[in-house]
Amino acid sequence: MKFTHLKRAIKTFMAFSFILLSACGNNAFQDKFGGLALYTVRDDMGKNTEVTLDSVANAGYKYVEAAGYNNGKFYNMTPEAFKNLLAEKGLTPISTHQGSATLDNIDQEIADVKAAGFTYFVIPVPPMGHFKYNAETKTMGMDPDLDFMVNFLTTVGKKCKEAGLQLLYHNHDFEYKNNENGIVPIEYFLENTDPEYVNFQMDIFWVTKAGADPVKYFEKYPGRFKLWHVKDMSKDGKFAPVGEGTIDFGKILAKKELSGMEYYLVEQDQTFYHTPLEAIKISHNGLKEFGFE
Repeated sequence: MKFTHLKRAIKTFMAFSFILLSACGNNAFQDKFGGLALYTVRDDMGKNTEVTLDSVANAGYKYVEAAGYNNGKFYNMTPEAFKNLLAEKGLTPISTHQGSATLDNIDQEIADVKAAGFTYFVIPVPPMGHFKYNAETKTMGMDPDLDFMVNFLTTVGKKCKEAGLQLLYHNHDFEYKNNENGIVPIEYFLENTDPEYVNFQMDIFWVTKAGADPVKYFEKYPGRFKLWHVKDMSKDGKFAPVGEGTIDFGKILAKKELSGMEYYLVEQDQTFYHTPLEAIKISHNGLKEFGFE
């Protein structure tokens, strides 16, 4: 009799636990995986950071990349406060785009990135004055002084390593095209930087947009692409949620170990047929189709 009562008690406890956990927020039984670049939901982050992070967690994402640093704060919060908020939401800070970084402010930015709990300090574009944007053609570029970038990345990379961070450079399409001197900038950066200090975040959309093959770069420069930005491309060349476009992520994902990829992050610069919060849900579901985990 005692054994029968014990079994009933165990069954009752398990049933109660299931009901309790199912009622909890943040989808307790959802398999969380993958990361989100918060640039995708930048407008929502500006309106209500806490509610937006709830939506990111509920969509199934496990870690995030910031893109909202200004004057020592992340999304108008101190680094420590932002770190605590992410922990409260069950999200892990992995990387942050530091578009304002210069040699004059780099020490403070590194300290703030460290305090917020990030691992990767990402340079998203060449420092101001070296980055070029043509408003008429809506195209990006950079000046041909590639040695400036090599020296800048190396200097910042050494400082990051001293602080326990890792420096990455993020690409758009122009780095994967011949410049006015017939040099492919990304190749110049890869060949003239030390992987001990400088590595790369590959934006798969922009590499594809440039007409380059991500896998060929993995083969030529193995181990250098620590993070990926994952977003799809529509038939007309626009940003699209993962799984709703033309990029063969399965082929690319098969080479993740060769590439050196440690984390990947969904990003969609613009959403055309969905709200950003809708698009991140579609992309998370799309990740499963290609085997991301």
